[in-house]
Amino acid sequence: MQAVADVCVIPLGGEQSLSPYIAACQRVFREAGLKTHLHAYGTNVEGDWDTVMAAIKRCHEEVHQMGAPRISTTIKVGTRVDREQSMEDKVSSVERMLDTIREAE
Repeated sequence: MQAVADVCVIPLGGEQSLSPYIAACQRVFREAGLKTHLHAYGTNVEGDWDTVMAAIKRCHEEVHQMGAPRISTTIKVGTRVDREQSMEDKVSSVERMLDTIREAE
């Protein structure tokens, strides 16, 4: 089953800058062969459900190994079985609707 997840990993009690932790998780997602889109407050991750979940677990392991004693992670995940839909498809759908609204104004 394909999944699109929005993941925000927040290390607690470690470095002040989150960039090293975010980079470590991006590397984990890339090594897992997942499609990602980094944004200001997290990462969209697309791929097989089991692969996505295993990569999130691996992010936790990496961040703990980097010295963060605690981690708080928020995950929103969506699946769709009636048809294939990518992250880009979801965004394009909204952009097309906005174009239609702009044309009507």
